[in-house]
Amino acid sequence: MSTVTQMKCACDSCLCVVSLSDAVMKDDKPYCGEACASGHPAGQGCGHTGCTCNA
Repeated sequence: MSTVTQMKCACDSCLCVVSLSDAVMKDDKPYCGEACASGHPAGQGCGHTGCTCNA
């Protein structure tokens, strides 16, 4: 059995894969950053290279 250490960001439109040790956890789901975890309140994306979430 292997331990999962990385998961896709829980934001539906985000393409990022986040390390669970670095993830922003909200409602027991991993997010790549505060923008995704808070639902993009200001309409900003996560800012990671190549990701177009909330664009």
